[in-house]
Amino acid sequence: MANFKQRFREIIKEKKLVDSTLSLVHWDLETGAPKGGQDLLSEIVGYLSLKSYNLYNSEEFKTLLEEMKKSESELTELEKIELREIQRDLEHLSKIPADEYKEYSELTAKSQSIWAEAKGKNDFNMFKDYLEKIFDFNKKFIKYRGFSGHPYNTLLDDYERGMTVEKLDKFFKKLREVIVPLLKDIKERGKPVTDAFVTMEQPEWEQKKLSNFLAEYLGFDMERGIIAVSEHPFTLDLDKNDVRITTKFISDRPFSSIFSTLHETGHALYEQGSGDHLKDTVLSGGTSMGIHESQSRFYENILGRSLEFWEPIYTKLKSYYGDMEDVELDEFYRGINKAENSLIRIEADELTYCLHIMVRYEIEKAIFEGKIDIDDLPAVWNEKMKEYLDIIPESDSNGVLQDVHWSCGLIGYFPSYALGNAYAAQIYDTMREELDIPEILRKGDLFLIKKWLEEKIYKFGKSKTPGEILLSVTGKDFDCNYYINYLKEKYSKIYEL
Repeated sequence: MANFKQRFREIIKEKKLVDSTLSLVHWDLETGAPKGGQDLLSEIVGYLSLKSYNLYNSEEFKTLLEEMKKSESELTELEKIELREIQRDLEHLSKIPADEYKEYSELTAKSQSIWAEAKGKNDFNMFKDYLEKIFDFNKKFIKYRGFSGHPYNTLLDDYERGMTVEKLDKFFKKLREVIVPLLKDIKERGKPVTDAFVTMEQPEWEQKKLSNFLAEYLGFDMERGIIAVSEHPFTLDLDKNDVRITTKFISDRPFSSIFSTLHETGHALYEQGSGDHLKDTVLSGGTSMGIHESQSRFYENILGRSLEFWEPIYTKLKSYYGDMEDVELDEFYRGINKAENSLIRIEADELTYCLHIMVRYEIEKAIFEGKIDIDDLPAVWNEKMKEYLDIIPESDSNGVLQDVHWSCGLIGYFPSYALGNAYAAQIYDTMREELDIPEILRKGDLFLIKKWLEEKIYKFGKSKTPGEILLSVTGKDFDCNYYINYLKEKYSKIYEL
């Protein structure tokens, strides 16, 4: 048994090293690789992806897994969970032919730079063929892997265990029934909100200094992480001691970088807080994208858009953003929470945000139902934006090309953002019972909040499922009414309804 376990651990370690190297290549592709080197880097991604694939899919590793299963009674609880996770991953992976896996990895690596260029030039046709190939690959992969009910369920389950079209349709329907009338009520009866300051010009170097301050203020350990710039903000972790985030600085939209930094720092804190006992296992890091997004959305919105969060650091904000000098804190608070239909998802307010997710969810679902062709995506996108947000993008850069996810192959990911909002509200409801959040924020002692989350969520990594996390933290199964009540209470106060 000892020999089997030792060799098992060696292969897991080797795969983690290969996957970390892959992550470094992706980081380079996103943050600074010269255009001329992108083809080579895409080939490197293909090579390393195939190597990672073969480590799990080898006969040696499969034999080791069988031997481990035979001796399961001798394994620790953590090893049993790890074994189940690996078997689940291998079951998915082994059904995809190696050459197609490699080709797809190269495709998505190359597609990201094509997407960025297409977005910059407002040219959907430049990206269209790549996008069509990505969706075609996913359609094939779904057939290889099999599905229950709707074909889209296979991809949804990759990001949120047990999630299905049936569950999401009900979830989004319930949100729509609350958000749409609340928005209408705000427009008709709400006290006007001024937010002219959000478009004040601020130099990028000032934005950068503020972003660094905010990340560290939340608890991001700069000794174990860095902040860079990319076209679309993201978080990447090699392990808990090397967690990297990016943001984007726009001179005439300086608050975009503030909230993207808060968002990505939420992801990073989750990764940095993973238990030391999970290092070099497959269980380190976030348990699902929904729980991961609950942390980013919690820091970005529940904390970052609260009045108390800014009370102790508002003068600091003004020291970086000099044009804010005459903006009072209350005006600032109401301004950063202004609810209005907008084009860009990552800059949307809390109330309308999930409507942006519904647009993407319904488009992805329809593609797998054969109801939408890739050629039709710009027009369909605009129709959906008109339907849900009563606004039509003036360009594809602000429409169908605004998100990086499809170019990365992250299809089925978008619903995690909406689920994350709802998870965050439910977790926050319990946190408020155990901690005096307003007082903690007024004192600027965010360590207490991070410590609570580390003990309740972060340290468990993937050793607990999303459902197990919610149940252990809140004592209840998932219930989106916490999120609905949170939105109603917050926006009714802001708009004095």
